Order: sequence, then structure tokens, then C-alpha cells
Amino acid sequence: MNNKNTADQAFVRETNLSFVLRQIHTQSPISRAQLAVLTGLNKSTVSSLVDDLIERNLVCETGMNSTGAGRPATLLEINCNAGSIIGVELGVDFVSVAVTDFLGNIIWRRKEDADPSEDQKKMINQTLQIVKEAMTVAKKKGPRIFGIGLATPGTVDLKEGVLIFAPNLHWRNVPFRKLFSEQTKLKVFIENDANAAAISEHLFGTARQCRDFLFVFAGVGIGGGLFLNGELYRGKNGYAGEIGHSPITAEPSQTICHCGNRGCWETYANQYSIIQRVQARLEVKRSSIVPKLMAEQKSPLTIPLIKQAADAGDMEARESFIEAGHAMGQGFAGLINIFNPEKIILGGPLSIAGDYLLPTIKDTIARHSLTEIDQQAEVLISPFGPDASLIGAIAIVADDVLSFPSQLLKK
Repeated sequence: MNNKNTADQAFVRETNLSFVLRQIHTQSPISRAQLAVLTGLNKSTVSSLVDDLIERNLVCETGMNSTGAGRPATLLEINCNAGSIIGVELGVDFVSVAVTDFLGNIIWRRKEDADPSEDQKKMINQTLQIVKEAMTVAKKKGPRIFGIGLATPGTVDLKEGVLIFAPNLHWRNVPFRKLFSEQTKLKVFIENDANAAAISEHLFGTARQCRDFLFVFAGVGIGGGLFLNGELYRGKNGYAGEIGHSPITAEPSQTICHCGNRGCWETYANQYSIIQRVQARLEVKRSSIVPKLMAEQKSPLTIPLIKQAADAGDMEARESFIEAGHAMGQGFAGLINIFNPEKIILGGPLSIAGDYLLPTIKDTIARHSLTEIDQQAEVLISPFGPDASLIGAIAIVADDVLSFPSQLLKK
């Protein structure tokens, strides 16, 4: 019985410690008295929890709040130097790694092209080499590395840390956690790229105070992260959010998706669809500066190059983005009708073209969703843009610290 009571008390304290830490993370700078009001805990309990968090170097005192009557109150905020986090985004054709502080501020980063057609082991070893370089940078900043977060396209078994299936990489059953933890001896977290990006918006971005929102990651594929009632919705087996494979047309002549089906939303609204639209225009000799830019820069046809042309007034580039915006808007409209979110946030590689995509997306939503619902949904571009999933990889590690602060030793 005593053991049970001790365990119960430890659980309650851990829960309260996490609750207070999250409030400081969201509301800082904040006083102990304000924390007591927000959490409903008594002042002595709050003071004890705050002292614990300070001893673990997660929270620091900063300045005084002298407004109002009474004695000035000491203000609290998250200690951004509490430790470092290593984030990894494994894209279809690139690897991106960053080192950040506890608040997600980037200290160091590296991005390298990768060839998905090459051996899987080679791409993983390439990633590990960059991660080891990141560890060297992180250790120079301080001895505490909270862990490694890895964001990857596809379905993920969170419990085992295994990539189940990534259609655009053609990878199955990759034991990422085992591979990376053995090589680094650090705590490793694996997450779907869109889910990771949604967590980054909730912790660091435009959805910090938002309980119901959708994050749409648009690049080679389209994935979704769904926050419902303040929690990331994962579905029965943790695979929720594969919105890019929702059918928006059933015509048998349409392009086959990498998942093997036809009519998937992402085949009409991903970056390849835009590139194909521009290529089709060039093949019929439409007037465009795109070939000139490709020649000058010795570059293949890419989304950044198409955006460069659009910025210069090229109508073929702009119209290709507008067509993709219509396809995106149809998918957005369906999501809004189903989930009635407060916000729907677009991030990932295609978000760099947000100025061209967003007006058409909003117009299409207005035509294809219920008026009473779509008027409640704010449609935004992620402040993290193409780095949404990389910051998401950081966020999943930070979220673990916020959830289980007592795992960290005191000073």
C-alpha cells in the first residue's frame, strides 16, 4: 500500500510539474502567483514545483513585474540554454539536420541532397554522418543533449520507432530508432513529417493557443497533422493524417500515385504536379522565361525556380501555381467540412509559393465548403515554411521534456 501511495504521489507530482512547465513555456514571462491562478494549484505547491524546475535548469527567473499593487513579482521563463536538441528531416531527395536550443532557435544546420534511387543504407549512413557532426556542435554548447528527433514521410510505429511505409521513398519497415540510438547513444524519437510539423506549430508557431487545427505538409507528397481538442490525433494504430491519399477523382486514366492508387489528392497538388504543368506549357512553346532561368542557373526545373519566374511576372509559372491552388483548395475544403478547425496551416516545400497558392486556395474553399464552417477557419502559411518538419523534429524532443521534466537530473 505504501509503495502504491508513493507511486501515486510521484505520478501526481510529475503531472503537475509538466503542467506548470507547459504554462511557463506558453505564457512566459509569468509570475508564481499567475501560475497559481492558471493551474488552480495552491501557491505553496506552485513554488515547490517552480523551485524543482529551476533546480533542473529548465526554468529561470528573469526580471520583476512591478505593475499593480503590492510587492513586485519575480517573473519566470523557459531557460533556452537548458540543453540542445538535434533535429533531422529525412526528405525524399534531401537530408536536413539542425541543432537548436530548448526553445527551437537554430544554432547550426546542414542540408544535403540525397538520391532516393540509391541504396537505402547509403542514405541512412549519409544522415548519420551529419548527425554525428551535429553532436559535436551540440556538445561544444553544453553537456546536455535532450535527444534526436527524426521526421520522415510515411507511416510510423511510434512505440517501436519504425518507419512502416514511405510511398515516395519506397521504404518499408526501417528501424530508425534502433539504428540511430545504437550509433549516437542518445534518446531518439521518430515521427511522421506532417505530425512533427503540427507539433512544431503547437509548441513554437502560430497554433500555440489553438486546440483545433490542421497542418498540411505539401512537398513531394501531402500529409496532414490533426490537432483535435488540444491533442495530436493519431487514429487507431497511429497512422492518421495520410490525407494526400484521399481520392478527389476516380477517373481511370489519371496518374498513378506512388501508393499505387489513382486519383489521390497529392498527385494533383504536390510539387511534381506543378513541375509537370510548367513542362506541359513549355512543350507547346508557351512564352516563358523559365527556360532562360534554367540555362542561366544550369538548374533543372524546380519549385524555387518556378517561383523565381512567377516573381518576375511569368504568367505560365503563375498559372501553374494557380492550378495547383485549385487542387489544394478542394482538399482543404473537405478537411474543413469534416473537422471544423480553427486554423488550417500550410507548410513544407510548397509553402514558399504561398503568395500564389493561398488566394486560390481560399477562393476554392469558399466554393466547395459549407459557408457556416469555412468562415470559422483561418487559412495560414506556416512561419517555418519549408523547415516546418525540421522544426517539428526538434519539437517532438522538446515535447518529451515538457511532458516528463523529472527525467532530467537536478543541478
